[in-house]
Parts: sequence; C-alpha cells; structure tokens
Amino acid sequence: MIRSFRLLSVIASTCLIGACALAPAQQPLGTRPPPAAAAAAGAGVNPAPSSSEAGDFPSLAASRTASVVDITTLRMPRAIGAGETLDLEISPEIDYADPLAWSVPTQFGVGQVRDLASGLILSSDGFILTSAHVVSDVDEVQVRLDDARRFNARIVGTDKRTDVALLKIDARNLPVAVIGDSSQLRPGDWVAAIGAPFGFHGTVTGGVVSAVDRYITGAAEIPFIQTDVAINPGSSGSPLYNNRGEVVAINSMIYSGNGGYMGLSFAVPINLAMSIAGELRSSGSVRRARLGAEFQEVSPALAQSFALPEASGALVVRVEPDSPAQAAGLVRGDVVSAIDGERILHFTELVRLLAQREPGVRSRLDVWRHGRQSVLWATLDEQRAPRIGARAPVLADWNDGLGLVLGELTPTLRGQMNIDSGLLVRESQGAARSEGIRAGDLIIAVNDTRLDHVDDFKRLLSHTPAGRTVALLVMRDRRLAYVPVRVPSEPRGK
Repeated sequence: MIRSFRLLSVIASTCLIGACALAPAQQPLGTRPPPAAAAAAGAGVNPAPSSSEAGDFPSLAASRTASVVDITTLRMPRAIGAGETLDLEISPEIDYADPLAWSVPTQFGVGQVRDLASGLILSSDGFILTSAHVVSDVDEVQVRLDDARRFNARIVGTDKRTDVALLKIDARNLPVAVIGDSSQLRPGDWVAAIGAPFGFHGTVTGGVVSAVDRYITGAAEIPFIQTDVAINPGSSGSPLYNNRGEVVAINSMIYSGNGGYMGLSFAVPINLAMSIAGELRSSGSVRRARLGAEFQEVSPALAQSFALPEASGALVVRVEPDSPAQAAGLVRGDVVSAIDGERILHFTELVRLLAQREPGVRSRLDVWRHGRQSVLWATLDEQRAPRIGARAPVLADWNDGLGLVLGELTPTLRGQMNIDSGLLVRESQGAARSEGIRAGDLIIAVNDTRLDHVDDFKRLLSHTPAGRTVALLVMRDRRLAYVPVRVPSEPRGK
C-alpha cells in the first residue's frame, strides 16, 4: 500500500452558473477583532461562547456552523502536459525515499470535474477563506451558505505555497467567524472541525491536537497543526476550532494510503492563513523574499561527513544561479548555523525565518564550511517560480562498490534537466540501496564536490577511508537531498 498525503477533494454532481459582479470590500482582513467589533460588522455575526460553553461541542456546532460554507468547483476539459504539475500528493518525510518522493504527472485528458470543499466567512460583505488547492486552475466556483443560498464566487487570489485562497461573493450581513490565536495551541488541546466531507453540510468532528509546527517535505513553509480530527474529501478549507469556538486553523491535508481518513490530519495555522489572506485581498498575490538556495536537515551521519561539531543547522543542497545566495558566496555543502544572530537548529527554522523577511533585506548568514565558521551577507530579492527540468538516459556504466552502477550524462541532457553536473544511477544495491537510493536517481555531488564524470566519483571514493561515511547529493524527480552512505571495506570499482 502506498502511503501519501492527499489534498482533500472529491468529485461531486452539483452544476455551477457563470460568475456575477461583486461589491467592494468593507472589512479588513488579517486581523482578529474582539467579538464586539465583529458583531458591529454585520447582522447575524456569531458571538464568542461564554466560559460555561467552553469545550461544549454541541454549543460550538450550533453557534459556529452559520459561518462555514460549502464550496463547489468546476474544471472544464483540458490537457495536462509534461511541463505542468498536479500537486495532488505530498509524501511524508520518514526516510530518504520520502524527501525526494513526488508524484510525476502523466499526460491525460480531463472531462468536466466537479470538486467539493469547505470555507470560512471572514467578513460580513462576502470574503471567504479556503484552501488554494481546491480553487486553483478551476473555471467556476460556487458557494453555498448555511441558509442554503448559493452564490457564484470570484477568486481574489491563491497562494499555493501555504495552500491559502481568498474568495469573494456578492452578499451582505453574513455571519462572521471568530478568529483565534493558533500560536496558543498545544499538543493535547481539544479541537473540532466543521465542514462538508463528501458534501454532507455542517458535519462536526472532534479530537485533539497531536503536534504543532509539523513541517512536511514539499510544504516546508507551513508549520502544520497535526490533529486526529476526522477529515475527508470535501473538508479542505474547513475551519478547525479550539474549545472556545475560535478558528485556530484551516484543514488542508490528510495522511492516507487509500484516499480516506486514517487518523492523521494537517491544518494551516490561522495566524499564517490570515496574514496571507490580508496580502491576497490587498494585492491579489503574496510577495516573498528569496535567498535562492535549498536546504535539508543535518543528521548525525551528515554532521560526521561534513566534520560538524553537532547535528544542527541547514545543509545547502542547491544554490540557484544569479541568486542572492550565489552572490553572497553560499555554495553546496555549506551549513547555515544562524541568520541575523538567530541560531538554526533545524533547517525548517531557516525556511520559516526567511519567509518572515521582505525582499531587499540584507541578512547575515553564519556558515560552516570545510571545518571552519565564516560569515556571509546576502541581500534577499523577490521569490520567483522554480524552473523544471526533465530526466533522460545516458552513456557509459561503472560499478562503484557501494552497490551503484553509474552512467554519465551528455551535455545536452544536462541542459535539458537544468543541472551542471551529475551521474545517473543505473542500478542500486547493497549499502546504497539500504539508504534509499534507487535506479533512475542522479548523483550530483559527493559532499560539496561536483561530479562531471565517473572518474571523478572513482577518485573521491579512492581517497575515502573504509568505514567512513560520504554524503551523496541525490536528485529524484527534480528534488535534491543529501544521503549518507558508509564506504565498504572491500575493494571498490571495476
């Protein structure tokens, strides 16, 4: 059985109508007004529950369902080409195979697809918060209110990196959700979700917070809130409430081997979602600072490979050309231990701190390289869409003794794949296979030394003492990760 994270969507049978004109905004987003201020925004606003109601799920459901909406989307027929991605799954980071795992889109035609989701009313004049993956690249969106009224919605903006989207319907005096503070959540806190799984309006499920600040490969900017609240297709974009009836997160993903709920749900913290919604309302998009480098966690084995005093920091696996990282002198194999004086224990902390900065900011990077600490200065620019390459076959083979049969890539193939070095793994057995390397992967570098030819790999291994660990930089499906592999004591190569 294949384990995967699946974004929550489901085929439905509801038809949609064309878009309609929308009224201007009346109420700011990205803020958490007290209940009195929210009540003044429009009639029918839900008041916060009293202390006697705290933790009372029936009272919560009765008082909060009115601010939750059902969403139906329609996607017209279109072809999915090799240059597009579907972003349907995110694999969990458990071992090496997962950091590089990613669903590869196939070419196929799609008929009219109707998906279901949920959403949350943010303002009395019709701004609605939901998940980006359910409204991205769709042709029509319809919103159904708790009183059964239906409205065609305009997509104000989507942010796929945080899975947040903002919609607008032409309505007035809507009941507005009470927004809480997600930073106050702790593992063990009781929470409840209200949504429309499989189209069943107003479904309430409850559970506890399993973990906070749960970073997942492929979505490293989101400090997910993990819960055991039952979530199913159609629940994407539904609110997660604390025991005071305040929205603390937006449900986004489930961990599943069969497409349904299996006890693990992941939600975007409301503090992050509201900040993104505010930017989407003001400009329709989100500006992010870009360093131009990719990172991974430093394990004890990798710390030994790079002669680090401890397993901490953010290990650089890629530096983009013409990026602030390259201009600052950051290179592959560096370990960033601090940014602007803030120590980095885990690579996700660096990702989070970079996401909080504005383009144009000059930041100090404390970097470990070749057994020494140094300081680099990087002026961040604005983030741009990543480039996508392709994978292709090769030239001559060589068996390296680690269980790898390697082949060389032609310059033309490297250009097509947007890489400047690398060897193709034709076969993987033994030590390499046990660490998760498999046929079809690319070995880009050993530690921080690039590989242009098989002879480069032979030379590097011949100078590595038996029993030592080397860090192989591996690419799979356009993603990179360092993999520690212990050099065997028997003779290598042939």
